[in-house]
Amino acid sequence: MKNTKIITVSLATALAIGAITANGVLVSADAEKGTIKVAASATPHAEILEEAKPILEKEGWDLEVTVFDDYVQPNLVVESGDFDANYFQHIPYLDNFNEEQGTHLVNAGGIHYEPFGIYPGTKKSLDELEDGDTIAVPNDTTNEARALLLLQDNGVITLKDGAGLEATVKDIEENPKNIKIEELEAAQVSRVKDEVAFVVLNGNYALQAGYSVSKDSIAHETSDSEAAKTYVNVIAVKEGNEESEAIKALVDTLKSDEIKDFINEKYDGAVIPFEDSADADKEETADVTTDTETETTEEAAE
Repeated sequence: MKNTKIITVSLATALAIGAITANGVLVSADAEKGTIKVAASATPHAEILEEAKPILEKEGWDLEVTVFDDYVQPNLVVESGDFDANYFQHIPYLDNFNEEQGTHLVNAGGIHYEPFGIYPGTKKSLDELEDGDTIAVPNDTTNEARALLLLQDNGVITLKDGAGLEATVKDIEENPKNIKIEELEAAQVSRVKDEVAFVVLNGNYALQAGYSVSKDSIAHETSDSEAAKTYVNVIAVKEGNEESEAIKALVDTLKSDEIKDFINEKYDGAVIPFEDSADADKEETADVTTDTETETTEEAAE
């Protein structure tokens, strides 16, 4: 009888702290895999990470998010090993920081991009463009190039070969409707929307101007555009850590359907989940696996 009581207590204890598998191995129901410390800017990065916390928690990871209000310290704390990763920057900034600071940070995964869009001014459709119409664009090098590339992608102009993300109005090779490109400081572009045919804006300025990015943009950068691939915001880690279990769990969660849905619903198109070829391959593999499992189940049922 005494032995029976001991066994009963042991089983009860096991059930309280975990579960016993079919082969008798005790597994903790609340097994902690560790803590993932991430440095981030406030919006949208920290907000997205906060949404990822409960998902990672279910997998045994404790995600700690610290908000920084500068673009230097988040990289330095990852380089030093005080933090596991950061989430605030695009690839050109990361590469430039490494070059200037001698750091060893790498891209562990692209999460989102903040698209440039063409928005209506006095005209509502690009089909309405007439000879000599004016389109306002930002005048700083990076943003002007993105605006011009977007206009090229939508058939308004053609740029010289190789102009890419350093393009300026001097690189316009073909302009069949003699469109005038008005270059303005980025914050001023939306203010002339009642005076020009169209304005080309990034997401935050579009929202400030009262546009709904998802409903009002006539066209915007897509995931396969040169700009999106270049300016995708990434999870950055110290070189050598990009394949660690913790970082792979973090990136996989941030690229999950749950987080994609959150981004799409919260940011109204001003922030868009980044889809790369690897994501497409994963989805295709998942579909094939699901189809195979379904066929196997049906065969077994027969």
